[in-house]
Amino acid sequence: MTSTDDDRLLLNAYIDGELDPAHALEFEQRLAASPGLAAELARVEALRRAMRERLPRDTASPQLRRRVAALARPPFIATNWGARWGAMAASIAVAFVVGSAATYLAVGPGDRAPVAELLIANHMRALMASQPIDVVSSDRHTVKPWFNGKLPQSPRVVDLAAQGFPLVGGRIDVIGLTPVPTLVYRHRLHLISVTALPAAQHAAIPRHPLDGYNVVEWTDGPLAYWAVSDLAAPELEGFAKAFRAGDPEP
Repeated sequence: MTSTDDDRLLLNAYIDGELDPAHALEFEQRLAASPGLAAELARVEALRRAMRERLPRDTASPQLRRRVAALARPPFIATNWGARWGAMAASIAVAFVVGSAATYLAVGPGDRAPVAELLIANHMRALMASQPIDVVSSDRHTVKPWFNGKLPQSPRVVDLAAQGFPLVGGRIDVIGLTPVPTLVYRHRLHLISVTALPAAQHAAIPRHPLDGYNVVEWTDGPLAYWAVSDLAAPELEGFAKAFRAGDPEP
């Protein structure tokens, strides 16, 4: 297998620990299948070791250290600690009220339209996290039991590797104040978050992508499944169709 420019970019991201678990696993499989790429990895790691061992390291002067320490240390101001704690408590109370109001506006009675936006926010937050998956596994017999004991009901888990959508793991998200299970699948370099919600929490599906993400929803018994991804809408619809038609774990 010949390495490409994309492989070299992924190689540097892999060495720096910037790939999420799903992409890191995929890249390790490519490393095993490409001796040239594995040799490039060894060369880059050897170069980095040599640079660390042989190049002198600059150290901050005592004057610079004193200046940094002075900037980091806030000046001491005599104050009335009782008044200060009172103000702090008031600030916490205000923050709590504002946060509660925001939660009510987001998922309050009679207004369920923002469910899609909340799911997209969870998907985006996971993509930005260093660990977007709580349990990393392609085995549905590992992922489904992981939810047991953590949530009242575990989601339906389908093996879709043959259809081009391998399972990469799962995590627990929060909608409003309720923890919910989310399965994570992959299609090429795209991740798909599939969150299971009570079917009664049905809401309007956006007709157009939101912030570049598409959403598909379907109901299966007492649960509604919401799939979120930056995949093109037809591909995400294809995933949802394969999920609905797939055989769950025995």
